[in-house]
Parts: sequence; C-alpha cells; structure tokens
Amino acid sequence: MKEKLSVAGLRHAKVEGRKLSMVTAYDHPSAVIADQSPIDIILVGDSLSNNVLGYEGTGPVTMEEMLHHLRAVTRGAHHTFVVGDLPLGSYHVSPEQAMANAIQYIKAGADCVKLEGGVAFADTVHALVRAGIPVMGHIGLMPQMLAPSAWRVRGKDAASARQILEDASALEQAGACAMVLEAVPASLAARVTGRVSASTFGIGAGPHCDGQVLIWHDLLGLHDFRPRHNKLYANLAAVIGTALGQYHQEVLAGAFPAAEHSYTMRSEELELAMRAVEDDKPLE
Repeated sequence: MKEKLSVAGLRHAKVEGRKLSMVTAYDHPSAVIADQSPIDIILVGDSLSNNVLGYEGTGPVTMEEMLHHLRAVTRGAHHTFVVGDLPLGSYHVSPEQAMANAIQYIKAGADCVKLEGGVAFADTVHALVRAGIPVMGHIGLMPQMLAPSAWRVRGKDAASARQILEDASALEQAGACAMVLEAVPASLAARVTGRVSASTFGIGAGPHCDGQVLIWHDLLGLHDFRPRHNKLYANLAAVIGTALGQYHQEVLAGAFPAAEHSYTMRSEELELAMRAVEDDKPLE
C-alpha cells in the first residue's frame, strides 16, 4: 500500500524534482479506486458543481454540498492526501469566515483546503496557515466567479502574466504549500514554478509544473466535454452505455437473471407456505 503524502512531502517532492499526480473525486467509490491507485492527491473540487450535481459552472455549489461529498471521499481515501475546495462565498467575506469553514473541512477529514485567488486573498491564506491549516491556492483561470462561456486561457499578455506572477508570489509569502495553475501558457507556468517554493499543479498549464491535476470525468471519458488540456485515458461512458444496453436486452429476452443469479429454497418449504396461505392457517 502506498504511503500517504504529507505537506512536508509536497516540498520534498519539489526539491527532488519528483512529479506528483492529483485527480478530483467526489464520492466514496471513486475515492476507494483512487486510494488503491498510485495517485498522490485527491481533490474534492468545486467542480462537483457541474460534473456531479448538474449546475452550470462551479459557482452554485454550497458548503453543505461540498462537506457532504468531502466526508464520503475521506471515508474511502485512507492512504491519499485529500484537498477540499472551498466554494464561492465560503471565504470571501473575511478571514474569520474562511477559518470557520476551513475548520469544518479539517474536521471532515481534509488534509488541506484550497481556495481561488492570489494577492486578493493573501491575508486569508496567511490567517489559515498561522492557525495550522494547510492551504493550496488557485490562480490563472479562476472559474468560481465566471460563467463557463468565460473560461479562457489567462496570462497571454504581459499585464495578465504579471498578475499571475504576483499572485503566485503572494500565495508563497502567505504560506501556501501548493497552488493550482489553471489555463495559463506553459512558458508562464514554468516561470512561476521556478520562482516559488510551493508546489505547482497544472491543469492546462503545460508540462513544467511540479504536478498535474485532472477532472475525474474528463480523463475517464464520463461525459462528452473534451477540453484541450485533457487527455482521454478511458472512454467509460461508451463502456457503461454498452453494458446498460446489454442488460436491457437480456431483461427483455428473459436471459437475465439466469439460474446462477437466483436464490433457491427447499421445495417442501415452499409447499408448506403455499398451503398455509391457501388454508389461511398458521404454520405448525
């Protein structure tokens, strides 16, 4: 069984140049599968919102919904570092609000909390870290405040690239142990990774980050969405569709369930029960 990663382990991996893998998971069965795999980190992402709960975008998901799924994941991931995504509105009012909600995540079994924002939320990150709560930042494309139609690459011009560099520095100075770089040019992500001691995880940020993160449904082909940054490692939607179709046909044909899928009882016991019902008498 793999050894569970720690915050110190994140830093050691960066120093050693060892890449780390992170994947989202939103329920107990997925967490168990990921936990039994070599995957280093599970992110219970706010992408729960659109990938599981059917909302448009990541903004609508609530603390209650995130906690419900976080608890399910941590019950199944005993050997994998678990990061919980703080949803929109759960850390924006004040560092005190962020603290109260982050503590709920830690009590639910998370090893680290994640929030979107750099310079604007450096004080919040600092407060959480001072309280002993590990924090993963998220810069570049920050989907919580945006409609999916506005999810585009960030940092392609000098001004926006500078903002990403400043956000990364602010997160590092605030004590973040890691940060996600989403939808930024690979060359910019490489510069960020080289400038900060915190571990960087790319999603649409090229190969030079300290690690990579992908959405469970994207890499396993559980829906039709095909972002450019994703690699399809399986097409499970097709496999599942085939299995459901076969099951339907076998039910219609009476081929399922067969004898091996059925339970048996002694015929004399059945006859006793039938006679008792027909005679409306108790069994002796």
